[in-house]
Amino acid sequence: MHVSLPSIEKIMTLLAEAPSQIAATTADLKSVQLHTSLGHEEWSANDVLAHLRSCADVWGNCIVTIIAQDNPTIRAINPRTWIKQTNYLEQKFQSSLHAFAIQRTDLLNALEPLTHADWLRSAIVTGAGKPLERTVLFYAQWMASHERPHLKQIKSIANTMRLQ
Repeated sequence: MHVSLPSIEKIMTLLAEAPSQIAATTADLKSVQLHTSLGHEEWSANDVLAHLRSCADVWGNCIVTIIAQDNPTIRAINPRTWIKQTNYLEQKFQSSLHAFAIQRTDLLNALEPLTHADWLRSAIVTGAGKPLERTVLFYAQWMASHERPHLKQIKSIANTMRLQ
């Protein structure tokens, strides 16, 4: 499998932009607005951020493990299960966003020096049915594409909060 430089650059750009997009989208909102959901069973901006952090924990750790070890076996962890082991949902939005930004910088620093071959380093992932082979590229693409709709979700929540 050949990895093109533009696709890696796009992934890196998307990953790099997420924290600043969240910051820009929510900069003028009060803490209570960031922690308020728009309705029953709906997420607040803080809930979405907590979810993104949980996904970044799980998938980012997979990336770091694959970079550090040759062909590791990784047990799958569902980010929705992982979040229950954190206090992300209770944290203040700005401190949570700051932690997310630091975490993202650390991940980008781990990805930046990778060669094309390094992006294709893989692990066997178990615990979610049939064992799967997953690469650094897979997890980075998954994270970047997963964040897109959630960034739009935060923007929509923020815009609605401004109207209330």
